[in-house]
Amino acid sequence: MSHTPEPPQGGAASAAQSGRHPHHNRAIALAVAAAVGGFLFGFDSSVINGAVDAIAVQFDLGDTLKGFAVAVALLGCAFGAWAGGKLADRWGRTRVMFLGAVLFFVSSILSGIAFGVWDLILWRVMAGIGIGIASVIAPAYIAEIAPAAMRGRLGSLQQLAITIGIFAALLSDQIIASSTSPTGDQLAASAELWGLEAWRWMFIVAVIPAAVYGILALMIPESPRYLISRGKREEAKTVLASVLGPDEDAEQRISEIERTIEADKKLEQQASLKGPRFGLLPVVWVGILLSVFQQFVGINVIFYYSNTLWQAVGFDESDSFTISTITSVTNVAVTFIAIALIDKIGRRPLLLIGSAGMAVCLGIMAIAFTQSSGTGDDVSLPGAWAPVALVAANLFVVFFGATWGPLVWVLLGEMFPNRIRAAALGVAAAAQWIANFAITISFPPLLGAFGATIPYAMYAAFAALSFFFVLTKVPETKGRQLEDMEGLQVERKGRGAAAQPS
Repeated sequence: MSHTPEPPQGGAASAAQSGRHPHHNRAIALAVAAAVGGFLFGFDSSVINGAVDAIAVQFDLGDTLKGFAVAVALLGCAFGAWAGGKLADRWGRTRVMFLGAVLFFVSSILSGIAFGVWDLILWRVMAGIGIGIASVIAPAYIAEIAPAAMRGRLGSLQQLAITIGIFAALLSDQIIASSTSPTGDQLAASAELWGLEAWRWMFIVAVIPAAVYGILALMIPESPRYLISRGKREEAKTVLASVLGPDEDAEQRISEIERTIEADKKLEQQASLKGPRFGLLPVVWVGILLSVFQQFVGINVIFYYSNTLWQAVGFDESDSFTISTITSVTNVAVTFIAIALIDKIGRRPLLLIGSAGMAVCLGIMAIAFTQSSGTGDDVSLPGAWAPVALVAANLFVVFFGATWGPLVWVLLGEMFPNRIRAAALGVAAAAQWIANFAITISFPPLLGAFGATIPYAMYAAFAALSFFFVLTKVPETKGRQLEDMEGLQVERKGRGAAAQPS
């Protein structure tokens, strides 16, 4: 099999694209199973949207504590992502998946029966740890199980699952709220449903996807790279043979993995993330900054605090669930654009298009809100500025969902050398969760102090910066075997690559 920078040509590549080979169908099935962790990620991120106002009323929360209750799970996610990468190298990918499912299952029940805000916060942190674990293991597992010609599309399933999870959570919240009130407004979540407040059921229903994820984790095979690292060569060969097409040689892939593992043992002192630039390897910093930029463009402000925007452009509060659900459906739909294009035109071009598009849309939103009246949650836009802001917000979701949303997870799963992949992915994912927390908790005070213009202008600036970061620092990984990533940084030296050989 060729290991040139170009994607594989001929039968294997065309077969991968047509999806005709049963072996490749097996790879798709395993990637879908692993991506259920992304579904939990998206579900947990959005399920609190429908419950937060009712929680604030029931536990008499001020704005600060309310915001903390929303965002605190993200700190658990950061810890889970960091720990998950380390545990995956010790226990294996599938065992750690199961651990994440158990944590999320238990926390969903305990959150639903919480007796006060502080134990609710504790259970939300537990849920975050489970989600953080899932957010790391899914892209690592998919990258290690997928044929090179399909890896971008299969890696994009993680983001697709996240967006479907967001949609499912919002739809679930809407159905539960509507069961207590015909209008389905958010305060309907305070009413009782089947003996418990409706907001409690919003958390409890999450046990269903958690149980599905746990069962799948017990059924899917372990990563071939982890099996080989534990001396289970034949088992690894069986797994690879089940996912590679007929034109791909499982034995050759096994030999390549063994070669990289042996090389890693000889360079065991380099099997850490430590490096010359601020204590970390340059390639790890690229992963961290990709993660940070993905969150600093403010995508989760749209999903966590969308009510302010929708009310500003003229919608009633009772419409907020419906509008948020429509936005999440848009996010799901445009992810298919990335899945269709990622293995055809590559990662970098899509990221550059996304950065430029997001910067323009966010800039338009910032300009629109300079015309607003009112402060905080009572902002309103006059005349044509309302639909302009609405269209810009949805176009922003389109650009993010088709590019930065899925592609960052794909790159994190494939850009790191084998010896540090799980650990480096854990650090990058932890940075993503911390950045998410910072954006989530900072938006309400920024909105109250400066109005919506300053936050959206800040997100536009980060989107513009992300364009130049990708242009100068991010390597292209399309069509490469994971074993070839070691030399990738060398090839991009002189073209602005961020990382030197590690």
